[in-house]
Amino acid sequence: ITIIFGAFAFFWFIGIHGPSIVEPAIAAITYANAEVNLNLIQQGIHADKILTSGTQMFIVTMGGTGATLVVPFMFMWLTKSKRNRAIGRASVVPTFFGVNEPILFGAPLVLNPIFFIPFIFAPIANVWIFKFFVDTLGMNSFTSNLPWTTPGPLGIVLGTNFQVLSFILAALLVVVDVIIYYPFVKVYDEQILEEERSGKSNDSLKEKVAANFNTAKADAILEKAGVEGEPVQNNITKETNVLVLCAGGGTSGLLANALNKAAAEYNVPVKAAAGGYGAHREMLPEFDLVILAPQVASNYEDMKAETDKLGIKLAKTEGAQYIKLTRDGKGALAFVQEQFQ
Repeated sequence: ITIIFGAFAFFWFIGIHGPSIVEPAIAAITYANAEVNLNLIQQGIHADKILTSGTQMFIVTMGGTGATLVVPFMFMWLTKSKRNRAIGRASVVPTFFGVNEPILFGAPLVLNPIFFIPFIFAPIANVWIFKFFVDTLGMNSFTSNLPWTTPGPLGIVLGTNFQVLSFILAALLVVVDVIIYYPFVKVYDEQILEEERSGKSNDSLKEKVAANFNTAKADAILEKAGVEGEPVQNNITKETNVLVLCAGGGTSGLLANALNKAAAEYNVPVKAAAGGYGAHREMLPEFDLVILAPQVASNYEDMKAETDKLGIKLAKTEGAQYIKLTRDGKGALAFVQEQFQ
């Protein structure tokens, strides 16, 4: 169990969507075990199967891969850096519902050596504690398969049938994760504070974005747009449909929404929709451009084989740039226009 769920976080940390790599190997077991647990309870027997979908979604990835439910709150309430507090406020709502890309790439947590230990260890510690509750304290394991967007603590309580121990477990996991992340959040906050004091924070962020993504063309489009509020230069004259794909349809919805708002504001004939990678094939012919979120960017070559057959343009995004686009409709629209130059 440690190896399985440690791999979830490890792959994500190095920039590969961990659940997409590991979950297919265990999905049949995790979903079947929930039914086994339900049958055991109905027979009056202790439901002791640990490896379930509920364990994965609400214990190990509580708040998203890396057990990050507590991190935006810590950024918002326990840090002194203005940038970190802003990232916390922007990330807290989506992370509460299991969509943690804003904090993963906004902080960032992934590919950030400071957070390597808590990002890997917090999920492992969570499943160890859960196993202790089931094996030693006699708590029944998960008996139902809930939507992955169910908030972690609520998912624990609902998925284990409102046992008293489930309330205690949910509270304990929050406390433990705060303890695990706290020293690393403080170290990172001091680092960002020092950058802010020296006036290098903005330059540092630009360097990190530039290292991950070539924004030269998009920057040129924005410069031509002039002052804030002027419409961006429009090189799209016919209705253009854009599909944004991420792993589960969470952050892709944020980017699609930003695009639709900007397109309406600047009178550009662009319509965007969001989806999850793997569930896109039937609707793919309806679109003119596909944008891959960072968590599925490793599928670029496979996706390109599909889009080339249909004559569809394909673009991928990476890291902090993607999160920036979800919060900047004008920049997102410029990015789309760039693909048609």
